[in-house]
Order: sequence, then C-alpha cells, then structure tokens
Amino acid sequence: MGVTRQKHAKKIMGFYKHSFQFREPFQVLLDGTFCQAALRNKIQIREQLPGYLGGAAQLCTTRCVIKELESLGKALYGAKLIAQRFEVRNCSHHKDPVSGSTCLLSMIEDGNPHHFFIATQDQDLSNKVKKKPGVPLLFIIQNTMVLDKPSPKSLAFVQKLQTNQLVPEYRKQSIVELKEKEGLAKQEGEKRRKRKRPGGPNPLSCLKKKKKKTQEGQEPSAVKKKRRKRKRNR
Repeated sequence: MGVTRQKHAKKIMGFYKHSFQFREPFQVLLDGTFCQAALRNKIQIREQLPGYLGGAAQLCTTRCVIKELESLGKALYGAKLIAQRFEVRNCSHHKDPVSGSTCLLSMIEDGNPHHFFIATQDQDLSNKVKKKPGVPLLFIIQNTMVLDKPSPKSLAFVQKLQTNQLVPEYRKQSIVELKEKEGLAKQEGEKRRKRKRPGGPNPLSCLKKKKKKTQEGQEPSAVKKKRRKRKRNR
C-alpha cells in the first residue's frame, strides 16, 4: 500500500469523522460490480479494507444486490459468492426486489443516518451518491481500492454547518429530545406566550380634546353673555 495513498485516505477519513461523525466499525455497503472487480483484480476486501480505512470495518450488502447477482447467472457467480459472505442489511424491498443501485440509494436517504460507505464500480450510481452529502464512496482502480475525495455537495454542506445556517436532519430530533428531557421546550413555549410585541400609541390619546359643554349643550362663553344681558335689564 503506497504511503501517498494511505495519507490521502487518512485525510479523507478525518473529514468524515469530524464533519459527519463516522465511527468504527465503519459500515461499507458493497454492490455486485465492486465484488466482481475485487474478484477480477484478486483483492481481499475483508483483509485489506480495514487497513486502508484505518479502523475496523463491517462489510455488508442487501438482499436486492444478491438477488440481482443471482439473476445475472454464471457470469457473476463468483461475485455472488463473495457478496453472500457479507452481512445482509434489511432494506424496504422484501416483497418486490429492486436493482442493486436503487436499493443502495434507498439505504442512504434522509442524510445517511447509519453512516454507510458505498462501494461500487457503477458510474451512474457513483454520480447519484455524490449528490448526497456525507456518503463516502469507494471504488477500484488498477488493482487498488480508492476512497474518493469528498464531493462538492459534502463540502458545501459542511460550510453551511460552520456558518450556523443548517442543522442536519439526524441532529434535529436529538436536539428536540434533549430539550424535552431537560424541560427546556416547555419553558421556551411559556416565554413565547408571555412576550408581547411593542404596540403603537393608544388611539384614544390621539383624539382632540373636546370643550366642555354646559346646560343644553351650550358653550361657557354663550352662558356668560346671557348673564351679562340679564344684569343690564335690571
């Protein structure tokens, strides 16, 4: 294993550990194309991959991947035998199996909460994986396993996190649960109810003051004039 390649992998693993909380054992989902490439290039996945990733790894696949390999017949019989040695993760296609690529994409929905790596030689699947932040991608080039550099989508996602503009979906629920546990959610709700918005001036205070009226709605000046006239008559 080349020193440069190992440093490259270590740097990328540091990114996913720090930014997306990847921890050992690393869960690697493999499809039929990756198993076939490993067989053709005589790569011992189970022995070599943990050393490359720098930690324990759980190799796994899905029923849909195995079903797909079985349907392809003798050409991929060896790849099927390799895939059957891995742990089988439950997918949502028990009754109606789908293609291996469709199944693996469904396993990393909603922000990849189970922290899966995707190992594939399928270019179309690789392009779709790169559009989802926080999903490491593995492939084989020239008899060597390679961990792809973080996609632009993953880099942009981390940049938003650093500027406090975005909270990952898998963290939102834990934050809500923590607030409920500490009783903070209720307190915040009460504070929001008590808080009043600053209002404008009282509309009644803006009205012009009316002059007081005396008997039968007459103004004081008119009453004085009448009194003066009465005095003169006397």
